[in-house]
Amino acid sequence: MRSITQNWSRKAFYLKADLSNFFVSIDKHVLWEQITVKVHEPFWQWLAHTILFHDPRENVIVQSGPRLLAQVPPHKSLFSAPADTGLPIGNLSSQFFANVHLDALDQFCKHRLKARHYTRYVDDFVLLAESTQWLSQALQRIEHFLGSRLHAQLNPKKTILQPVSRGIDFAGQVILPWRRITRPRTLRQALHRLEHMPDADVYASGNSYLGLARQASASHHAQAQLCRALLKRGHAVDGMHLTKAFRKAPTTSRKDTHETPAL
Repeated sequence: MRSITQNWSRKAFYLKADLSNFFVSIDKHVLWEQITVKVHEPFWQWLAHTILFHDPRENVIVQSGPRLLAQVPPHKSLFSAPADTGLPIGNLSSQFFANVHLDALDQFCKHRLKARHYTRYVDDFVLLAESTQWLSQALQRIEHFLGSRLHAQLNPKKTILQPVSRGIDFAGQVILPWRRITRPRTLRQALHRLEHMPDADVYASGNSYLGLARQASASHHAQAQLCRALLKRGHAVDGMHLTKAFRKAPTTSRKDTHETPAL
């Protein structure tokens, strides 16, 4: 962003998009073709095929109740996906396969579109340009490429084209001129959870949220809000740097105290 705006002195625009229901909608046959281009040794092909085409719905242990499971929209659940479609979110193999799958998108954007400024994190990607017309044309070509090559489509509700000066919401932070802040929605969710979660979870979760917030360059306000929430739950915090919470001191009753008898 600093490069294309020449250190924020010129106007530029960004196109941000992500794939609709990415993991659930991956076509395993398309992904398998991509794998076999690079993997030729029979054992590794067999292993990759075994992992890729394993159906996680077979012999599955469902820990949630039927009522809670019913709240998951069908288009976001592997239980509703067609055969040989979708990868289980959270598996290390799924994360690796996702990058193999979307390498085709990277190559298309860099070598076919000739995008000078392009970045991707899993299925979220951003292109920067001086012209909104160029970005609009790039969007149309990307949509056609995804549909014809990967059998995928973009989420229209998350496709954004606007000036970079308004900030880019990407990978948990909002990148603005001269600073980065924690995504406001993430901060609101963190504060809500810290207020309502069980006491036993507050210490670990609080430090995790503080670790997330301090990665932003302009994070003092977010860290202060998190620290106030932790103080309300009875935890002490590092008042100088606002980067760490300490465990709540255990409460003791009079029955638990033992006084040393007088000599």
